[in-house]
Amino acid sequence: MSINIKQNRSRNTAIPKSKKSFLEQDIQLFNTFNSKKKEAFYNDLEILLRAGVDLRKAFEILLEEQQGQKDEIFYEEIYNHILSGKSLADALKSTGKFSDYEYYSIIIGEEANLLIEILVELKKYYKKKTDLRKQIVSVLSYPAFVFVVTIVIVSFLLTSLVPMFAKLYKQFDSELPELTQFIVYVSENIGYFAAVFFGGLAGLILLYYNIHKQEWFRKMSAQIVLKIPLVGDYIKKIHITRFTSSLQLLLVAKTPLVKSLKLTKSMNSFYPLDGILEDVITKITKGSSLHEGLKQHSFFSNRFISLVKVGEETNELDTMLTKLSEQFYDDLEHQSKIFGKLMEPIMLLVIGGFVGVIVMAIYLPMFNLGNVL
Repeated sequence: MSINIKQNRSRNTAIPKSKKSFLEQDIQLFNTFNSKKKEAFYNDLEILLRAGVDLRKAFEILLEEQQGQKDEIFYEEIYNHILSGKSLADALKSTGKFSDYEYYSIIIGEEANLLIEILVELKKYYKKKTDLRKQIVSVLSYPAFVFVVTIVIVSFLLTSLVPMFAKLYKQFDSELPELTQFIVYVSENIGYFAAVFFGGLAGLILLYYNIHKQEWFRKMSAQIVLKIPLVGDYIKKIHITRFTSSLQLLLVAKTPLVKSLKLTKSMNSFYPLDGILEDVITKITKGSSLHEGLKQHSFFSNRFISLVKVGEETNELDTMLTKLSEQFYDDLEHQSKIFGKLMEPIMLLVIGGFVGVIVMAIYLPMFNLGNVL
């Protein structure tokens, strides 16, 4: 199907410099046009264009659907850019809400008359990203909830129950066990310890915000995370899944391999993968193949490299990357369920541990109460 798009400009297909990192663009909690909205946007636009509606009319329809919605101004901005003669890629880029990855993919789709196919791939890409984010949130939500509940329970015990027993034990004028003395001391100074805890937590968050983009911190934090049992493997799979999904989409759009890798690298913020891609790009420009470049790094498994090699030899690299992306996604979904099941007993043990220590400290003196009396 031919799609008429005004193109009254000379298009520059050089890869623009990304203003935000990959993680910042896709996992920030308050993004005004997040992955879920992008999935719906590409889905609606693809349906209209496939039905034979031209680009201008398609955005008129989308704008009508957005009347009274908070994204109405955003859609109107795109529509005005289309009316002024800009291509879809430039219209989206002008809003500042779309990544260089999307911009470059849509440019290829417009120039190669593959816009509908690219919109389908972008829809799939953001659906996977939305689902992946839901999995991560589901894994982290339970520990976060238990953490809050633990603070509430411990605070109640220290501010209500411990002081009551402390007054009771003072009447007997006997020496308390060391554990009880410590709990009573914490209870009497709960305001100070709370201020230190929350102040320290706020300080760590502020420190992270200021240094998380610095290369030494990215390198150190990545090395630490990857060494954590289970968690390291899970984080690695997340970034490999994103890498394969991103690269696959660009290759489907018939983007040259080096340009695809450069654009994928510009969206990556995970230090090990960032350095690996830089090295692979250098090797490919010198004549090596993709699998030969990846083989030099232990970040990717032998199976992954072997399948990439098969894809290159059969000239089906984009298809192979699609299959690998789906396999990694399924593995992540399975691991998320396992983590969810493991977290429940672990978190219950954490709550039980804190509460148990406080209760034990309260009742320890009662074992000697008979002797005191």
